[in-house]
Amino acid sequence: MAVNYGSKRIVVGAHYGLRDWLAQRVTAALMALFTVVLLAQVIFSKGPIGYDKWSGIFSAQWMKALTFVVILALLYHVWVGMRDIWMDYIKPVSVRLSLQVFTIVWLVACAGWAIQVLWRV
Repeated sequence: MAVNYGSKRIVVGAHYGLRDWLAQRVTAALMALFTVVLLAQVIFSKGPIGYDKWSGIFSAQWMKALTFVVILALLYHVWVGMRDIWMDYIKPVSVRLSLQVFTIVWLVACAGWAIQVLWRV
């Protein structure tokens, strides 16, 4: 006869922990790689860095695509971090939901602005 020395732990809704941890690391690595590529272009460019140089760096289609991917990675990175902060430290559900909605609206507005600036170059 088997002896049960405690109840089995049932984890509800916490299966996203590893996925979020991994997403944070992958998006951070992508942003770090982008920073290295951008710094290399700035360091190896000749002459003073002005609007024309920055415009030239971001005018190439591959750089626009890479920047777009990094913007999306940044948004997801921020969302995961802020959502975890709200879930960990804000206990009233209505306040937490309001902060999460505000965060989503803010991130979408920032994404729109960043993409508008990027495609205007």
